[in-house]
Amino acid sequence: MSDQMKAGRRQALKFLAGAPLFPLGAISASSLLTACGGGTDLPAGSVVPVPTFASAEFAPMAAPSLANAAAMATTTVTSALNVKFSDNSVQTYKLAYQPFFLTGDMVPGTSGANVLAGGYYDINNKPIIDKTVAGKERQFFSDSPDGTSLLSVANPTVTGIKGKAVFAVVQFEYTTWAQDGKTDMYGALPSPIAVLTLDQDQTTGKLSLVKYHNVDTSKVNGLWITCGASLSPWGTHLSSEEYEPDAFTIASNTMFSAYSTNLYGDATKANPYNYGHLPEVTVNPDGTGTIKKHYCLGRISHELIQVMPDNRTALMGDDATNGALFMFVADKEKDLSSGSLYVAKVGAGFSLDVTAAGAPLSWIKLGSATSAEIEALAQTVKATDIMDVRTSDPADATFTKINFSGKVQWVRLKAGMEKAAAFLETHRYAALMGGSMAFTKMEGTTVNAKDKIAYSALQNMQSSMVRGNAAWNEAHGVTIDKALNAGGILAHTLAGSQKDTKGAAINSDWVPTVTKTLLIGEDITADALGNTANPDKIGAPDNLKFSEKLRTLFIGEDSSYHVNNFLWAYNVDTKLLSRVASMPAGAEATGLSVVDDLNGWTYITSNFQHPGDWGSIHKVVQPTLDPLVRANYKDRFAAAVGYLTADISSVKLNK
Repeated sequence: MSDQMKAGRRQALKFLAGAPLFPLGAISASSLLTACGGGTDLPAGSVVPVPTFASAEFAPMAAPSLANAAAMATTTVTSALNVKFSDNSVQTYKLAYQPFFLTGDMVPGTSGANVLAGGYYDINNKPIIDKTVAGKERQFFSDSPDGTSLLSVANPTVTGIKGKAVFAVVQFEYTTWAQDGKTDMYGALPSPIAVLTLDQDQTTGKLSLVKYHNVDTSKVNGLWITCGASLSPWGTHLSSEEYEPDAFTIASNTMFSAYSTNLYGDATKANPYNYGHLPEVTVNPDGTGTIKKHYCLGRISHELIQVMPDNRTALMGDDATNGALFMFVADKEKDLSSGSLYVAKVGAGFSLDVTAAGAPLSWIKLGSATSAEIEALAQTVKATDIMDVRTSDPADATFTKINFSGKVQWVRLKAGMEKAAAFLETHRYAALMGGSMAFTKMEGTTVNAKDKIAYSALQNMQSSMVRGNAAWNEAHGVTIDKALNAGGILAHTLAGSQKDTKGAAINSDWVPTVTKTLLIGEDITADALGNTANPDKIGAPDNLKFSEKLRTLFIGEDSSYHVNNFLWAYNVDTKLLSRVASMPAGAEATGLSVVDDLNGWTYITSNFQHPGDWGSIHKVVQPTLDPLVRANYKDRFAAAVGYLTADISSVKLNK
């Protein structure tokens, strides 16, 4: 081939680098060129026009049904991605799902020996053994992988890489049952978190597991119910600890006692104030990881946070009843170890009407602190040192009536304990300070940086949001007349030059100023399959991630209203909502992350939890699907960690 021909071909290939390229099994770059109409060599001296990426849109898939029961019992992807270029040509990717492993698999560890994927370890990094079936003792492993971050690290040193080394950090929220099928293990085990070393094929983009490293969490007192996660702008994994254990009732909390026993071998050793914080994992070049906990972002039900492009402002989901929208502004860029914590107050105008203007947001400053000083307080103070709490009216004007976790309480702050209260008893203190403690199960949070809009998922719109409910308070500014179990997504307008409620400047250009409803689901009478939420709309949204290049909001469900939970793609420009994937029946869609460009490839990670976790909506499908799910996922004890890829069958190979 002449130099001019080679140059023309290289120029034609360049436009692919500007497009969102999904990994394509075992297909070559030359085949991609052929698929885009570039397979013919051009005459010498020809100038090849270089099309540029214009837009992308997902072609939706139908929800699986019992007509194909096997599709309901696994991760099913029959959607496609259509990529349009400036010359009006279109590249279509037929999508598929590729797991890295199932939990409970033995996989290669960084030490050389095989390790148990999703396995649990105590404070001394010794395996925690399930002894509930005599003669079949085995290490506990999770059926609930969750938050996942896909990233690269400079100068990786892991051996055995043929392409390029990329890494994934995966956390495991809990395991549902012990192997006897009777012992409830939710929250009773310290959550593991792992770094995966992946080999990225430079021709196809395919990712293959090379090494698995279990991160040592002993220095941060173990991890508590790690749910959603996000990738920080500086390339670290921002984890979560949701449903912070209530320090005032900890003596009667049998789940926390079991957690302490499994972690420390002592039912009373674990300190509740060490949990409910924000862990951050840094991946090392050798495929290992190190972890720290930030104690200064509020002790709330951390679902996941989204750090804005300023590297300082973090918006936080709060997966609670009587939860709130929280914001943290760090003192320094790329450093969450000190800063100021705020809670939102919602003004008039909140509505589920997606055409409504929305409600204004103001921000109450709860305090400023370093992680080190709050961690020191956590080791020295007890709940009763911080405030007095009553569950019935003490008929004492020095107490303030608040809403807490779906119930009414009366609280009184003790002198000089404002900082301890703000960062260790955040829910109660935020209520005391007038925050809108109104939301139910605020889950994933993400940002559309170009439009300066953040999104928050409300898995359900219930209880504390519903007029007349015991958890509802009109003063919180959030009122709907009827529960919407299927939930919805809020959009928050972001701006700078904002002040808190005391008139002090907020040092951020990414402050939510207005909140409005973007999408809602629809509750229905049970259909023939058992769905009690419209299967063609979102149902109990949980994970959220936004792709700037695709202009798409990705939505993963945690629904007891859809027989199969789905992964959705919502194009914010065309307003098209497309079903992209279906999880095994009874499973929750988790581990969602989107990377627009990782060595030239676009990735969507997706896991699921607890397949075959049957509820009342599954009575129609359970008899058919239960044996299939058991066969697919280790008798329902396993779940998958993986990503969306493109099916090789979608591309015609011409030699």
